[in-house]
Amino acid sequence: MRNILSIVFVLLALPAYAGEISLLGGYGWTDKLVEKTYAWQTQYMEGLGENIAYSLSYVNQGHFIEHHRDGYAANLWARTNLLDKRLSLGLGVGGLLYFDTIKPADGSPQHDYHGWGTMTNVAATWYTDSRVFYQMQGYWVRGDKSFDTLTALAGIGYQLDAPPVPGPDVKGPHQPEKTVDNEVTLMGGETVVNIAGPGKSAAVDLEYRRGIWRYLAVSAGALYEGKSDLIDRYGLTTQLWLAKRFLDDDMSLGAGLGGYFAVDERRGGSSSGRNVFVSKIASISGSLKLSEHYDLRATFDRIITTYDRDSDILMGGIGYRF
Repeated sequence: MRNILSIVFVLLALPAYAGEISLLGGYGWTDKLVEKTYAWQTQYMEGLGENIAYSLSYVNQGHFIEHHRDGYAANLWARTNLLDKRLSLGLGVGGLLYFDTIKPADGSPQHDYHGWGTMTNVAATWYTDSRVFYQMQGYWVRGDKSFDTLTALAGIGYQLDAPPVPGPDVKGPHQPEKTVDNEVTLMGGETVVNIAGPGKSAAVDLEYRRGIWRYLAVSAGALYEGKSDLIDRYGLTTQLWLAKRFLDDDMSLGAGLGGYFAVDERRGGSSSGRNVFVSKIASISGSLKLSEHYDLRATFDRIITTYDRDSDILMGGIGYRF
């Protein structure tokens, strides 16, 4: 994890080019018994020059018979631009931090398994006269101790900064200031525990966020995941964020990783017998500026546990900046 973050820090420190965000959907196949399931991903890509780019993605590989797997991917791309930069062909390599909820067919207890895989991508992108583009992408994941997959996707994307001419790799505006100075945000939403069962509940989060460099911020929060038959969990979070501004500074996107100092009143039945513990939290967040001091924020949190109670939390709310 430290090596991946170090690479991303270096990439963000390089001269910035226009970023692209895309949403793709399709199908995936596994190397186990012949299985096919839906797959989708959302991806942020940024050029580092005429023929080099990097991407950060959330990848959902769907529901195979005994496995529900998703994760976060980081890739470095080599690409060539053809037909007056209308068509871009790319080859990417990188890594995937995956979360696999294993549901044995024999009815034995379910497990949340976490691991690292390698990822190889190919992509073809067609750029239009507007900021909209269309993309087809395929990737192969070697799952290490999990399973291997082959996935084919197609979808649509949008360039977050207006290019002077159609095509990729247009240098974006320089961001001299921090993405955020200080922000207090109140959010609400829903928690979904990944293993099967009645694991949905209302969630609330109060968060303070502070910028410490142009693309770097820290946050501290009080999170209540709610109460269900599977968890009754709450605690304090702290994260380190990579974040950037777009759309004339009206929007920002960021990815965070940190610790969750939690209490789960329903953990007494676990093998450890302890309901106070420390877990990891990985997040994706975006904000939209409403005025000088107020913004809307949406955040997707993944709680990474060691006792088979991983959860997804989707929240939205309003923030005050000062």
